[in-house]
Amino acid sequence: MAFNMRYRFIALLLFAVLGTAAGKPIRILLIGDSTVNDEGGWGPGLRASFGPDVEIVNRAQNGRSSKSFRDEGRWKPALALKPDYVLIQFGHNDQPGKGPERETDPPTTYRENMSRYVDEARAAGAIPILVTSIVRRNFEPNGSIKRDRLVPYVEEVRRLAEEKNVPLIDLYSLTLAQAEKLGPNGSEEIGRKSPDGKLDTTHLGPKGQHEIGVMAARELAGVAPALKLYLTTAP
Repeated sequence: MAFNMRYRFIALLLFAVLGTAAGKPIRILLIGDSTVNDEGGWGPGLRASFGPDVEIVNRAQNGRSSKSFRDEGRWKPALALKPDYVLIQFGHNDQPGKGPERETDPPTTYRENMSRYVDEARAAGAIPILVTSIVRRNFEPNGSIKRDRLVPYVEEVRRLAEEKNVPLIDLYSLTLAQAEKLGPNGSEEIGRKSPDGKLDTTHLGPKGQHEIGVMAARELAGVAPALKLYLTTAP
């Protein structure tokens, strides 16, 4: 399996050199929820981290889970764009309480959905990259982040990545460390506020979109070395 992955990376490296020389950009597809999309997610910061030879296509949608994104018919046309890489992040809307059209169970239906995205991306000739969900910036009195119902989904993505030999960007761990370093007050600066001034501790404001997007881009270049050639942000 590791041997096959090496061949995939070699092929993408050749594409990076030859494909972009021919005027065809490397296409990176993002699928996920509102913590990924261009409105309140890290997608814009990722896009800003690469030069013009890398095209970021952000198909993440507000309120979608690993189940509803497919059930609504969003996956098939996204994959038809023939991406070279597919970044897959779901979890926030898979949790209990989101309704039967969205809820999944981490070790069964969630795992099945995520595994299917990986398999179908590979079958289409793309390299899938799993991404753990960004943390909710809700703090305990001692300044640590509250461990909520998102954690079992994060753990399942990690297991799946290891078992299927899929590159992993562990944004949950990275954003948890970021939030705890900033503390409750500092974390407000990367979040966003509603029109009535209420703090949103899940989604990102402009600063958070940029900083976490850059974080994701650096991690992406680490697990997909061919993309290091086009990273414009400092390592």
